[in-house]
Amino acid sequence: MTHPLPLSDVRVIAVEQFGAGPFGTMHLADLGADVIKIEDPSTGGDVSRHIPPFQEENDSLFFETFNRNKRSIALDLSSPAGREVFEALVARSDAVYSNLRGDVPERLGITYEQLKHLNPRLVCVSLSGYGMTGPRRAEPGYDYIMQGIAGWMSITGEPGGPPTKSGLSIVDFCGGLVAGQALLAGVLAARRDGVGMDCDLSLYDTALAMLTYPATWHLTGGFTPTRRARSAHPSLVPFQNFRTADGWLVVACPKEKFYARMTEAIDAPEIRDDPRFADFDGRLRHEEELLPLLDAAFASRSTAAWLARLGAAGVPCGPINTVAEALTDPQAVARGLVVETEHPRFGVVRQVGSPVRVGPGRTEHRRGPQLGEDSDDVLRELLEYDDEAVLRLGAAGAFGPPA
Repeated sequence: MTHPLPLSDVRVIAVEQFGAGPFGTMHLADLGADVIKIEDPSTGGDVSRHIPPFQEENDSLFFETFNRNKRSIALDLSSPAGREVFEALVARSDAVYSNLRGDVPERLGITYEQLKHLNPRLVCVSLSGYGMTGPRRAEPGYDYIMQGIAGWMSITGEPGGPPTKSGLSIVDFCGGLVAGQALLAGVLAARRDGVGMDCDLSLYDTALAMLTYPATWHLTGGFTPTRRARSAHPSLVPFQNFRTADGWLVVACPKEKFYARMTEAIDAPEIRDDPRFADFDGRLRHEEELLPLLDAAFASRSTAAWLARLGAAGVPCGPINTVAEALTDPQAVARGLVVETEHPRFGVVRQVGSPVRVGPGRTEHRRGPQLGEDSDDVLRELLEYDDEAVLRLGAAGAFGPPA
């Protein structure tokens, strides 16, 4: 017996663009949700369709990365006819999801208060830069800016170096996951209570919340986070990168037993038995004495040799891979983390699959939709418009300037 995917009874109308918003709905689509992507035909659709490299006409591999398993309808929400179609979709959906500037949802008419007459159980999710309230609500917000304003760059990189961002847009991606989580919680509550709501999420809130324990230490104990050499943990030693004879590896000792095992693996009983390094607090206070000893030991063998010795001893460790090495790691292969879709322009598109696993999961994926590709299905099958209605709406500019 084949079971439906977990979210196969959830429909989301997505007024989204770029990375953060689409990243969140893609995971919902992977789980079976019917995500109908509203794209403005006057601008060539989602801006991410036009991001180089690997971009041709209205397709790009950037767009493909964030939009698999979705449907696309070209719709001009600024026209009365386009609004008519949008409202018909709202009446048949569980949620309206957007990632726009904080002041735009109300201006566009996509908040719960503005749509509840069409569907009292509707959940309206807004993921913006700074949220729908506060002095920055009307400002555009992007991942790079958030990593700066939320303090991340001040604690990333080498001591004495310039402020540094993560190599990936972590705030964007976590913001999308937060928005997806809020949407699911909202839909569950709406189905239980019969009443929908607004969900006001922001990249700023997400970035600040991810300061986690350094923020608690600072707010409660006056701790001042700083950059740590070689990406070291702020309080656990050793828990950082080490140079080997031919590269780098990460060694982590977040438990006393791991430290003891590490000293055995590197054949250093004098380090293990030194009272200065007997516990977490001692190793932190005496890290300037301990780290040079560990540096000398790890520099004596290759990365592969240390991974074998430390792994056999049960010490948490790992190589510092290139992206190419990471994507071909045996664990990634075993977990099926690279998925494939067929694209008319790019051929076989290989990309990283969703880490969200609920039950058996998908065995096949649909590529990202071309601009307006699913308009006919949405209009005729979901909304049950006949030829006359489609022609009338088209002539009125619902799907862009009339031909």
